[in-house]
Amino acid sequence: MISYRPLWETMQKKHISTYALIHQHHFSKGTLDSLKHNRNISTATLDDLCRILDCRVEDILLYIPNEQ
Repeated sequence: MISYRPLWETMQKKHISTYALIHQHHFSKGTLDSLKHNRNISTATLDDLCRILDCRVEDILLYIPNEQ
């Protein structure tokens, strides 16, 4: 499973709000909803977030292995 929990921590550290992502960086509310619910997003979105937050992919997502 992919978790975007690190994204919210990184956004807080960088003082970037979801409001700023929507209004200054033109993110859709649907994309933010996908992130909040750990749904799939595109690599282009990951690239945009890394650029905006000046961070690495590891600062945005976390891989959690499924227990099987």
